[in-house]
Amino acid sequence: MNAIELKQVKKRYGDFALNDVNICLPQGCVLGLIGENGAGKSTLIKVLTGVYGFEEGQIVMEGSRTIVNNSPQDAQKNGISTVYQEVNLCPNLTVAENLFIGREPRKCGMIDWRTMNRKSAEVLKSLDINVSPTQNLDECSIAIQQMIAIARAVDMKCKVLILDEPTSSLDDDEVEKLFTLMRKLREEGVGIIFVTHFLEQVYAVCDRITVLRNGELVGEYT
Repeated sequence: MNAIELKQVKKRYGDFALNDVNICLPQGCVLGLIGENGAGKSTLIKVLTGVYGFEEGQIVMEGSRTIVNNSPQDAQKNGISTVYQEVNLCPNLTVAENLFIGREPRKCGMIDWRTMNRKSAEVLKSLDINVSPTQNLDECSIAIQQMIAIARAVDMKCKVLILDEPTSSLDDDEVEKLFTLMRKLREEGVGIIFVTHFLEQVYAVCDRITVLRNGELVGEYT
């Protein structure tokens, strides 16, 4: 079954930013999305995540459910999460607080810190992320921060995970740790869109490759 499918999606900025783009991402697949600057990758991500609307086409989740995301919150509710190169978390809060921000477990109207830390430890352990839930996020490396952002998305039951240039600031060992996590999520059935300019990384971790140029799909490879 497909995690998500784009069918003849069009987005216009004067000329086309996306023109009849068709992309199919099966469950448990890592799809490398590549193309030069201006190819349409960022526009595609913003369409998927509800930042931009689109004029024509369809977005279909899990084979049959047609969706329209009017905001990133809509996208999250529909099972689409994005982790950007610049991690959008709160460095002054703990790992656990970042994992559960906006959905903290409560007891008698107050945040249940013990439960939140326990659940955070369980999520981190399940994904082999070696960090303490009570550690401040700004004490963690960029690679760990990205993994925590991914862990948050996974705990929110994402079906599609978009990773937008996640390796640009990582060294080789950190990249491999990220790839290990991506492979684990792939085995669990998560569909992953991996955006990068590094072709060697695409070949190392991706099952499929989709190439955009000037807003059009120009190649698909497996």
